[in-house]
Amino acid sequence: MVTQIALVTGGSRGLGRNSALALAKKGIDVIVTYHSKREEAEAVVQQIEAGGRKAAALQLDAGLISSFDGFVQELTGVLRGKWDRGTIDYLVNNAGFGIGASFETTTEEQFDSLMNVHFKGVFFLTQKLLPHLEDNGGIVNLSTGLTRFASNGYSAYAAMKGAIEVLTKYLAKELGDRGIRVNAVAPGAIATDFGGGVLKSNQTVRDQISSVIALGRVGEADDIGGVVASLCSPEMGWVNAQRIEASGGMNL
Repeated sequence: MVTQIALVTGGSRGLGRNSALALAKKGIDVIVTYHSKREEAEAVVQQIEAGGRKAAALQLDAGLISSFDGFVQELTGVLRGKWDRGTIDYLVNNAGFGIGASFETTTEEQFDSLMNVHFKGVFFLTQKLLPHLEDNGGIVNLSTGLTRFASNGYSAYAAMKGAIEVLTKYLAKELGDRGIRVNAVAPGAIATDFGGGVLKSNQTVRDQISSVIALGRVGEADDIGGVVASLCSPEMGWVNAQRIEASGGMNL
């Protein structure tokens, strides 16, 4: 049986790291990308390899579209050198960051930085990788619960993720003849470093948000990685073009 390979962008920490580890537990080799946290990415690689899977880490600025050709060239070189092939089976578009700013104070610079990473970058990186994505593989795009329920300060961020959810359906439609499934995972409030890590450090905020979640607690990265990995498994082979919210039942 041919080993499957997943590429996880932003896989050095947070949800990307957890997704990479969950994929490895399912027997899938993993390539993670990082923006600047090389040591953290290498630690993920070491943890995956300690568990018996192959892994690699590559630098990628997910918002710098002009760098994508060079990245794809580097990726294919690593694939041939380490796996003796030039393709991946799964792409997890996870890389991202948050900016909390009201609609009226959001600057064009903030808007463009969010757009480049969360939508334009995803659009064109996926496009560049299509020739290197195996038929009958899959794409998982990370969205957010904020596309369903609004929260002050995230109008631009949530709008980009709303675009990702629409793109997910179009990709599923256009790539269906290749057997490529495309789905979106929409996490709720998760205690990671995202947005300054307030959900990790501020108990008052944690308590407040926990009060509007049906399961009564803030989410952790471990609550999301398995959802992403499951979409890269045969058991989910008939799930396509879906937005899967993993929020514990937030703001019902």
